Amino acid sequence: MQSSAATLDDYLTYIRTLPLNDDPALFGLNSNANISYAWSETMTTLTNLSELQPKELSLGDGESPEQRTAGAAADILAVLPAPLDLAAITAKDLQKALKGLVVMSEALEGMAGSLARNLVPALWSSKAYPSLKPLAAWVKDLVLRVEFMQNWADHGIPRVFWISGFYFPQAFLTGALQNYARKHVIAIDTIAYAFEYLTQPPAKKPEDGCCVSGLFLEGARWNSSEMTLEECRPKELHTEMAIIYMRPEQNHRLQQGLYECPAYKTLLRAGTLSTTGHSTNYVMTIELPTHKPQSHWIKRGVALFCALDY
Repeated sequence: MQSSAATLDDYLTYIRTLPLNDDPALFGLNSNANISYAWSETMTTLTNLSELQPKELSLGDGESPEQRTAGAAADILAVLPAPLDLAAITAKDLQKALKGLVVMSEALEGMAGSLARNLVPALWSSKAYPSLKPLAAWVKDLVLRVEFMQNWADHGIPRVFWISGFYFPQAFLTGALQNYARKHVIAIDTIAYAFEYLTQPPAKKPEDGCCVSGLFLEGARWNSSEMTLEECRPKELHTEMAIIYMRPEQNHRLQQGLYECPAYKTLLRAGTLSTTGHSTNYVMTIELPTHKPQSHWIKRGVALFCALDY
């Protein structure tokens, strides 16, 4: 057999010319995938380092951990909306435990540690909606959700629903289909949503279905002039989606030139099956117009999200 003329040094020289990191294009992803990966790795590393810090560590600004925790608790209480029962909260408030007025239980100790690290306490998140936001952004989001519901109660059914403000958006979307089925005396299992995309809020509430806003695209962007999916711009990880009119339609069929885009509550893209039979994170599939085949956007990992992690 004729031996190869290449030597070990030739192989080593060639290997050294290869990039250290694989190009996202090899996997059908946009170049922005590198930024998302680096961001995820950085946040994971910082979180792990934060967990390794001793509890009695003095802070650089001269504040003790107790002072920082008390300040965080006071800031949150200052922005909580009125519908909450502040008197009941004050009776069990974390600051009393910090001052030694009540016993520091395991739950309050865990809450104190979370507040000091700008994390949502497990005692709160276990009773709340899924969210990946840090504490400060989580509190702002909570206030906006309460305001959304209060405006609905004060001014009637809105023309456009902020879908991110629902604790359980699947129930709301199913309810809209049920209303259509009752109105037109149609079996609900024959009805599904068709989707129309708006450049501005409608002048009045639609007769059937609903208009929703508040979704974000990852892996692509929305071209509002052509009403279609397009490649995202460099360093643009998430973009706002247009207002979507979800119109109930009997015997709905998927048309050509559409991408079946999954919509999730958070960026986690995973969830568990709840007792209602719905996923705790997956919301629904939304059909988006596209000039490219579905496989292109599937490789890009294009999805819609109700909320980001900041």
